[in-house]
Amino acid sequence: MKHHQPRGFTLIELMVSVAIIGILLAVAIPLYTDYVTRSRLSEAFSALGGAQPAAEQFWSNNRTYDGFAAATGFPANTANFTYALANASASGYTLTATGVGKTAGFVYTVDQNGTRATTASPPGWGTSASCWVDHKGGTCSN
Repeated sequence: MKHHQPRGFTLIELMVSVAIIGILLAVAIPLYTDYVTRSRLSEAFSALGGAQPAAEQFWSNNRTYDGFAAATGFPANTANFTYALANASASGYTLTATGVGKTAGFVYTVDQNGTRATTASPPGWGTSASCWVDHKGGTCSN
């Protein structure tokens, strides 16, 4: 007499597979979310980094930063950040990128001296008076 082995998976095998997938997702989803957030932050870094040389060029032509926003079209708001020029005078300015939507809570600045600062961020990210925070824990890669 031949004994027939049933085909398929046992309940235990399925539960172990579900548990393994659950553990992997518990680690992968937060890491992926942070990765996507960091990619959105690079938009602010590019905009502020590109506006700074333009402001210096404007100053060399006009001997003032006042009027820079009107002459160049800065700020150009995006889906992730709103940009503003503050304290524009003959000797200084502050460019600010404020997060909106999925980047809400982040505020980055750069001034006429090239000083980069993170003045606000969501919980867990941290702030810095000397760099743009782009990783949780307050670390900067620039």
